[in-house]
Amino acid sequence: MAHDGQDMTSTTSVILDDLLAKTADAIAPVDAILEAAKDRLRGVLSENGRVSATLVEQNQTAAHGLAWLATYVQALHQMQKWATTLDENGQFGEVEKLILQIGVGEYLGQIQGGIPMNQGEILRPHDMGLTTDDIAGLSAPATMTLIRTGNTQSARIRLVALMQERNAEITVGATGLDEELEMIRAQFRRYALEKVEPFAHDWHLKDELIPIEVINELAEMGVFGLTIPEEHGGLGLSKASMCVVSEELSRGYIGVGSLGTRSEIAAELIIAGGTDAQKAKWLPALASGETLPTAVFTEPNTGSDLGALRTRAVKDGDDYKITGNKTWITHAARTHVMTLLARTDPNTTDYKGLSMFLAEKTPGDDANPFPTDGMTGGEIEVLGYRGMKEYELAFDGFHVKGENLLGGEEGKGFKQLMETFESARIQTAARAIGVAQSALDISMQYAQDRKQFGKSLIEFPRVANKLAMMAVEIMIARQLTYFSAFEKDQGRRCDVEAGMAKLLGARVAWAAADNGLQIHGGNGFALEYKISRVLCDARILNIFEGAGEIQAQVIARRLLG
Repeated sequence: MAHDGQDMTSTTSVILDDLLAKTADAIAPVDAILEAAKDRLRGVLSENGRVSATLVEQNQTAAHGLAWLATYVQALHQMQKWATTLDENGQFGEVEKLILQIGVGEYLGQIQGGIPMNQGEILRPHDMGLTTDDIAGLSAPATMTLIRTGNTQSARIRLVALMQERNAEITVGATGLDEELEMIRAQFRRYALEKVEPFAHDWHLKDELIPIEVINELAEMGVFGLTIPEEHGGLGLSKASMCVVSEELSRGYIGVGSLGTRSEIAAELIIAGGTDAQKAKWLPALASGETLPTAVFTEPNTGSDLGALRTRAVKDGDDYKITGNKTWITHAARTHVMTLLARTDPNTTDYKGLSMFLAEKTPGDDANPFPTDGMTGGEIEVLGYRGMKEYELAFDGFHVKGENLLGGEEGKGFKQLMETFESARIQTAARAIGVAQSALDISMQYAQDRKQFGKSLIEFPRVANKLAMMAVEIMIARQLTYFSAFEKDQGRRCDVEAGMAKLLGARVAWAAADNGLQIHGGNGFALEYKISRVLCDARILNIFEGAGEIQAQVIARRLLG
């Protein structure tokens, strides 16, 4: 962080004059840098006029760096849009101004000096072939002012002071969402405070399943049918509402915030690719929570390479027999149906021979987790993300009704799955925001309560710095996530936007949890402190629903055409 030498006791305003005008003026230069980077990399990564997968793989730092640069540029656009809308509505107060100023100043500085793709990989402009001339726009007066004086210690200290004064507010700064969505947020924040947060750490430490009572209560609140159309028994709400609900439940405990993910995936699969009969049978049951689904895609040796999976589905009269192995299956034991991807064409070795099934099973219990014939499984012990448990599964002649082939046509499984990735990644980004907010909540309270050298930890600048940057980056990730949700709600393709939200959200969550543990010092390393759980939970976000590297690769390929 730049320029930490400002007077901490100054009472003069730390907010820049004409802030919105300055941040608006900074957009064009970063747009130009992104276009220059795309032009450079098209030349490096193309062969015979087309982007080469081999060349992208050989130049991953540059290609993935492009994805990160584009994510930053889009984040700056969305922060400017957020601030402008708040200003028009009379909601652009001191907190919001500080968040904008600090966030834009910091991200511009990182574009100029180095974007952290993770702790050990810093992307420099020259890594993408950019020259000094290509980034000269960052030397414009407004941009340089933001880089030099936007994210100062004084600004961060002032933001944290306001955060303490306004700690009763649900979010740090106005989110920009409408009243209905904020009412939904308040409802689920109250639920999480009452029914989740007081118990989550104990569930984690004991490695217990989330109580079925919680699942039933969430079902009554409509969580599992949130975005399912009303004609199919759901609430028919927006993806933006899904974001808000996922945020607040994950803020209580990521396991609870993730309960709706499998329902979201299953419903998306059926809505997009199911027959009318399948929609009529499954969607109302998913919406009510009567039927709990799990996603069964990953195999031991495939990971993100789903096109290489080997689990096979063989015709048995009108039905199918499934044989093969799956791993990292969340909530597998007590669910009723599996969205199961298997190979129906044995003559293929890629995605073309895959089909999706709605494979029914009997829910298990602790004594007998997998009572259905043809199916066995074992638990995978994990660091965090424990509330639903992870399993490896084995299928040996597992029976699936022919009517449960999704869409009634073989060979469409991979395409059907791809159609769900936008929603899944938007939801994952929202979960990441919730985890980051949880880290901020816990760390803020600890920093106020813990005394060292005669004063609260929060009075030390580097503790306050950490808390301020948590709040700022949470808002940046939030606006990027809401943007992708709004695009999805408008029926526009948003795989790039959703990928960006997930990419940044995962990093923000990990940074918040890591810095939160640092604030706790040695206590943070003790299992009894909640931040230890949040750190473990945060770590998975950069792996599931597309590892960060895979995510960046996909974004880069799409950007380059």
